[in-house]
Amino acid sequence: MKTSFFTSIDQLDDSFLEKINPNASVYFSRHLLYGFETSNTAVDVRYVCISKNNNPQALALVQIVDLSVDVILKNIKVSERFRQILNLFFCKDHIKIMFCGNVFLSGEHGISFAPSCDRKLIAAEIGTALDEIAKSVRPLHAIFIKDFQTSALEYTSSFEHFGFTNIKVEPNMIITLKQDWTTFDEYKAALKSKYRVKANKADAKSERLELRVFSQNDIEIYKDELQNLYQNTIDNANFNAQVLDLNTYIKLKNTYKDDFIVQGYFLNDKIVGFLSALVNKKDLDAHFIGLEYDLNKTYAIYPRILNDYIRLGLEKNVESINLGRTASEIKTTIGAEPLELSCYIKHKNKFINRLIQPFFRRIQIKSFKQHSPFK
Repeated sequence: MKTSFFTSIDQLDDSFLEKINPNASVYFSRHLLYGFETSNTAVDVRYVCISKNNNPQALALVQIVDLSVDVILKNIKVSERFRQILNLFFCKDHIKIMFCGNVFLSGEHGISFAPSCDRKLIAAEIGTALDEIAKSVRPLHAIFIKDFQTSALEYTSSFEHFGFTNIKVEPNMIITLKQDWTTFDEYKAALKSKYRVKANKADAKSERLELRVFSQNDIEIYKDELQNLYQNTIDNANFNAQVLDLNTYIKLKNTYKDDFIVQGYFLNDKIVGFLSALVNKKDLDAHFIGLEYDLNKTYAIYPRILNDYIRLGLEKNVESINLGRTASEIKTTIGAEPLELSCYIKHKNKFINRLIQPFFRRIQIKSFKQHSPFK
């Protein structure tokens, strides 16, 4: 095995990227990684390339960011005493964390494997590589490897040999579209009366909103307004992680054309909300949204956005819609079901890591009510 480190996607060969991405996932394409890398310069990016006898085996994306402990703990259930202990070990203010994964996306977008490789062995190589990178990062408090579905735990258990602890995180909320749904009305016909009324109410209350599908030029024109609306969403969630620079969207729209969607919602010619989404083969992935929360109750901006994600999924003829994390309960009212995810975390200091591992193991995600909206 040979492991190489790079600081830009431009340094990787096309042949390497092709071989480690056999399913042609858009999230490991050069254009998408370039867009995120060059638009978000506050994020220190590394690409870990693993080969065996000169044959590409895997690519791991590493991002080093500043954030607070509360960001990690926001959607997991811990006691106040546990929070105090973690703040004591990690510091109360902003800390530096190294992520193996994409901090701007939810799901398995951190490691991509070549066909028929030994994933457990590769995970061990990645664990070694992360420790090697950590030596050069000052200061560095913790290392976080995200996100893995339950089926991946068979090989990700290798990370535990490097001092990592597996913890549950909020699930992705997935809507599976039935083949006989070709219109939004057909989707609504499958809902129980109570939930069909909710969907209709969201459309009725938002009727005054004008929907505009943005071109690349529109994104450039409204970039500041989009950034402010996106910031509203972060502020409303008390979320302080690395903020996506929406210049990223300009580059994604230029590359992916109709497969990257940004829709603006206007009231009296003023933008009051937006959604974004990317088609990845037979999936539609919801990306960031933004809205004016003081108008949300009156005009049902967020419920309308959820309805429109379903409309987009039907229009793009995808099999499923990934609505991402957060606001899990309301997403279940339109048919989303949780896809369990877990991550791995460790403190850089081995002694401190051993002390806090028992606390990590006690972490539980916040529960939510699972609705069953279909007949």
